[in-house]
Amino acid sequence: MPVAIITGASKGLGRALAAALAGRGWDLVVDARSAGPLEEAARELRAAGQRAGRGAAARVVALPGDVADAGHRAALVAAAGQLGGLDLLVNNASVLGAEPLVRLVDHPLDGLRAALEVNVVAPLGLIQEAMPLLHMSSYSPSYEEVAFRSASTLPGGRDDNGEAYDSHPNIKNVRNAGSPDSPPYIGTGGAILNISSDAAVEAYPTWGGYGAAKAALDQQSAVLAEEEPGLRVWWVDPGDMRTDLYAAAVPDDDASGRPLPATVVPGLLRLLDGGAPSGRYTAAAIPGGASSR
Repeated sequence: MPVAIITGASKGLGRALAAALAGRGWDLVVDARSAGPLEEAARELRAAGQRAGRGAAARVVALPGDVADAGHRAALVAAAGQLGGLDLLVNNASVLGAEPLVRLVDHPLDGLRAALEVNVVAPLGLIQEAMPLLHMSSYSPSYEEVAFRSASTLPGGRDDNGEAYDSHPNIKNVRNAGSPDSPPYIGTGGAILNISSDAAVEAYPTWGGYGAAKAALDQQSAVLAEEEPGLRVWWVDPGDMRTDLYAAAVPDDDASGRPLPATVVPGLLRLLDGGAPSGRYTAAAIPGGASSR
């Protein structure tokens, strides 16, 4: 079964996406800063495969911690390796930098540093740690083969020769991946999904610190996509959502009319299923998506 790492998975969009993947039979490594809510989410995720009629609970490793901590990032990737590899890395964990949001002239500089650390530095650190596993993924071997594979071979399915599909045929080499004497990769196709925001491209009063961090994430993602053409790198504005993050950002705003995070998930799955090329997407514009900060 394919394997994903999802940060910030105890609630909101991270949890909704994790539930959808678990229902498809994916194995997951999930994290959040609070252990209690994370373990509650993990129990739900482990049962998702059974509720979908797949006969076995999804394997879910829940590791509480802070993505800004290098040791925690290493533990996340190590757990994915123990599950068999890594096909999808979702950098979803995020902080605002100020709660509630404030004008730039009043923005605490320590808060801005924290936003940059969690929203920009930590995703890159996790990508660097995970790169050997992502390169060894054969979930989608190349852009050219994406259409063929999506039509003929689904995760957990069988190929044209009747053989069970193995998304990690080279996992035995993972410990040597990237070393000078490591065997050559047979196929690449791992994907990176960075959750962005329309605050990265629009000038909203009080969203300057958070928006600056997300703009940096966008640029970082764009350069990574150029440097790693064998991987799919997506940075996605999920759109307006009813989340705890938004409530902390603008506590006086009535968020009852905002869509729930689950409405964004179909669009994200379309990126994965269609082997979409690297690039910036808005969830509302992805075919099959439902739902812009």
